[in-house]
Amino acid sequence: MDSTIQAAPAAGPDLPYRASGGRRAAAWLAGLLLLAPTVVAVCRAADTDFVTPVPQLLAFLPWLLAPAGFALLLALLARWRTGMVWAVAVLAVTGWFVRPYDTGLTDDPPGPVVGRLKVLTSNVEFGNATEGLLATLRSERPDIVFVQECASSCSKALAAKVSAADYPYRKVVEGDWASGSAILSKHPLRTAAGIESRLAMPGAVAVVAGRQVNLQLAHPLPPVPAGIADWNRELGRVRVYAAGVKGSPTILAGDFNATQDHAAFRRVLDAGDLRDSATLVGASRTPSWPAEVRRPLGAQIDHVLVSEDFSVRRARFLQLADTDHRALLVRLELHDDVR
Repeated sequence: MDSTIQAAPAAGPDLPYRASGGRRAAAWLAGLLLLAPTVVAVCRAADTDFVTPVPQLLAFLPWLLAPAGFALLLALLARWRTGMVWAVAVLAVTGWFVRPYDTGLTDDPPGPVVGRLKVLTSNVEFGNATEGLLATLRSERPDIVFVQECASSCSKALAAKVSAADYPYRKVVEGDWASGSAILSKHPLRTAAGIESRLAMPGAVAVVAGRQVNLQLAHPLPPVPAGIADWNRELGRVRVYAAGVKGSPTILAGDFNATQDHAAFRRVLDAGDLRDSATLVGASRTPSWPAEVRRPLGAQIDHVLVSEDFSVRRARFLQLADTDHRALLVRLELHDDVR
């Protein structure tokens, strides 16, 4: 009698050996599709940005619902129970964090309104969108303007084409390509230290309705694969600034190269008790970069953060020609401090 025992053919994850080749392939593909969304979802839940490619993927967290959803479909077709549970778990965690950030937030400032401001932040991409910025200044007439990537052509245009009668107070740091920045104001400014950085992050203190308001432009380096340490370091300096002005009227605005899915950005909010203007008016998932895409694609990396002294009446993302960023215009009300 032949007592030879034959080995069962290889199978996919927890599939019976009788599963067809197509089902095994579907199961393996589902597992591969779930790897990246799983790592990113775990890091988001653990409040860490970890290492490349997690910071880059966190910027586009809603996009990860697509591979996780396709993996669930494949797991169903393969009748792979473990894969089904895995995919549902990843979808649930990712979906929880993709929900609007404004859930549970309130805009309840401490006292009566003493002043109103329109604040604009715009990354003009190496100065290419300077003409669009100038047109926006004429049409929207913001009170305070934060400009990033204001190259020499941009700073020269601001000096030549923006009337001193309209914006008599300015803090301009000239630089090439992305390194230049500017703050324009209709309200008196006094000098402040700013934040040490590769791309200029000037600061100032404005006098609005008799109150001193801290103004700080943000433009940390982007989280490119070889520059995660620099990105973390500069966002850490922004966090230190926020902690230092905590409890006083503050507007911190610019291109943060980070979304609210990044732990480093959330630490800035927490350190200064700051709130995101777009979040407070229900626009937390409106993308600002790249400018060509629409919600739910893209990432919101341009922000106007405010202290609790301000309420937010409106936030609009504006399309300017020749830049990969949308500008952000917010209407704020400054309240008297009766705490």
